[in-house]
Amino acid sequence: MTLALPADFLRLPIAHRALHDVTDGRPENSLAAIRAAIAAGYGIEIDLQLSADGHAMVFHDYNLERLAEGSGPINLLTREQAQAIPLIGGDGEGIPDLATVLDLVAGQVPLLIEVKDQDGQLGPDVGALERAAAEALKGYSGLVALMSFNPNSVAELARLSPEVPRGIVTSAYDLASWPELTGPICDRLREMPDLDRVGASFISHEASDLSRPLVRQTRDTGLLILCWTVQSEAEERAARAFADNVTFEGYLSPLPG
Repeated sequence: MTLALPADFLRLPIAHRALHDVTDGRPENSLAAIRAAIAAGYGIEIDLQLSADGHAMVFHDYNLERLAEGSGPINLLTREQAQAIPLIGGDGEGIPDLATVLDLVAGQVPLLIEVKDQDGQLGPDVGALERAAAEALKGYSGLVALMSFNPNSVAELARLSPEVPRGIVTSAYDLASWPELTGPICDRLREMPDLDRVGASFISHEASDLSRPLVRQTRDTGLLILCWTVQSEAEERAARAFADNVTFEGYLSPLPG
């Protein structure tokens, strides 16, 4: 079943990994960046990774080095251990879990959640992170939508949380940008063959590839088009010729009047 994406996901620009700016003490996916996005009135996009003890952690990378004061894979840490590791450029706050973020957002702005691929090849070896996300979302009454690059993950989310709108994160799948994937996998995913199977109500597509005819054709079928990631007002204006909303970072996207 395809669920409608609430209008606020289209009305409010979506802050990529929340409204982050390490020069102001707001790392990616941090509670500080989430607070700033709420205060500004933006929608929020966050990422989920799995902890060693089965919790959904709000963190983008598979390894700690770029974003946190630690090293190694995040999935080797328990929730408590991850929460104790400070984010680089922040004020000492650690890696939050999804439950904490949901308590903070509390329905004040829309929340777009990307479930990071746990298979490694965007294949079928998924389930634990999707279960953790679905468990954390039980009882949450705010506007929320789920998405993943991995269509199998989106299918599992549809099974576990059928009441939550969902979409697929899509890309040009240039093989040079996806060294972990094979050519046949990229060729298949580039054609977006899983939209009906997962009951997608939207895609979030790579901004530089929005003019591809297939994206236009997808929009013509009634599917909503979000995009990632624009980094200036000029890029945003170009993207909005093809997309219903943008995910932005590095500047302040204009809010509706």
